Amino acid sequence: MRPVTTGTRSAGMRAGKALLLLAAVFMLCFTAALVLLGLDQQRVIDSTARLQDLTVPEIIRYQRLARNLEQLRQEGERVFAASTAQARQQAMFVVTLVASHPSVLEHADAAQLARQTERFLAEVVRQAAQTDSPVSASHEEWQRLAARLGLLVDDVSIQGINLANSDLLEVSAAMRLARHKLIAIMIVVGLFLVSFLLLLRHHLIHPLQRIDQALSNLSVDRPAPEFRPSGMAEIQAIEAAIGELHASLMQNEEARQVLETLANKDGLTGLVNRRHFMQSADAELQRAQRYQRPVTVGMADLDFFKRLNDTYGHAAGDAVLRAFADLTMDTLRQSDIVCRYGGEEFAFLFPEITLAEAELLAERYRARCEAHDIHLPDGRLVRVTMSMGIADASTCTIEEALKRADEALYAAKHQGRNRVVVAGTNTTGTD
Repeated sequence: MRPVTTGTRSAGMRAGKALLLLAAVFMLCFTAALVLLGLDQQRVIDSTARLQDLTVPEIIRYQRLARNLEQLRQEGERVFAASTAQARQQAMFVVTLVASHPSVLEHADAAQLARQTERFLAEVVRQAAQTDSPVSASHEEWQRLAARLGLLVDDVSIQGINLANSDLLEVSAAMRLARHKLIAIMIVVGLFLVSFLLLLRHHLIHPLQRIDQALSNLSVDRPAPEFRPSGMAEIQAIEAAIGELHASLMQNEEARQVLETLANKDGLTGLVNRRHFMQSADAELQRAQRYQRPVTVGMADLDFFKRLNDTYGHAAGDAVLRAFADLTMDTLRQSDIVCRYGGEEFAFLFPEITLAEAELLAERYRARCEAHDIHLPDGRLVRVTMSMGIADASTCTIEEALKRADEALYAAKHQGRNRVVVAGTNTTGTD
């Protein structure tokens, strides 16, 4: 009996040690995985906070710089387009203000190019005033300078977008790593369940099945998963980690939507910005030309907008632009694409309608704009008219079509404003 007893005790001790070792190894691995998972969650939270607190304001700064550089280029165009010395002086005054804006000065390349632009335009204005010579002689050199401004605007916009990419990639990497670690945790738990299935089935297997289902269904389109109370601290920690992961996914989705809005929308009017419009319009033109469908583009400009700004102030000008955008979205079709092209100028894309049909639609829109009362912030009412040029875009690129529509717009202004002119039908003249 003694040898049997000794053998039984010896076997029991080995089993106990093996069980204790297995449990210790499992607990060590599980705890380490939870710590690493917690670190990953903190990394996601820190990255999201950095995205919101640092990156988004930096992107806004780049957008402000791009807007100022674009305004600098537009004012330079006005210097050459002005028909009087006074108009050139006014445009030159705005060029000086924009060139000395803090957002321009704090960017080395932008400051250098802005100073160069200011000196060049000042020299053009000075020569025109002293010698009474036409400014068109310097227009070719201005075109090269304006092209550099346009490239810098694109570079600045891309730099602003790239700022967000690194943070978003870091968040995505942390989330993928957390998911891999969760899978590793489940593998460890599965191995442990092989030995403890009979004892822990009710407390471990069923909760893990619910966790697996929650992970499979984890998405920003669905609410956070809910779990029944568990008696095991480890399961509770995993469930809490899944809740934190879902919260991080929601924060990341909100940040993505904010960045997408900043990248594609005009902050003042809510319309799409020029970059997004050009991308959408180019895709639409390719589709229309591939299937030989009609498509028309338009360029519109608010008449005497500068006079309105000078009379009522910039707040009134902003209110007019917003009202114009609201009227646009209320009048045009849902399939039409409208963007704030720059300043008080707007670009339109009318798919699936001919030039004649687009002219009728534009004329109806012009009439509504003419009859629309706009409430200014101080309570006064104003009415603003608009001029529009439209052009067929079914056989050319978006750039060529917009250029023809812009020529028609200038013809509309030359003919007295508050009218719609079709490209190719008396589009001569300047504003």
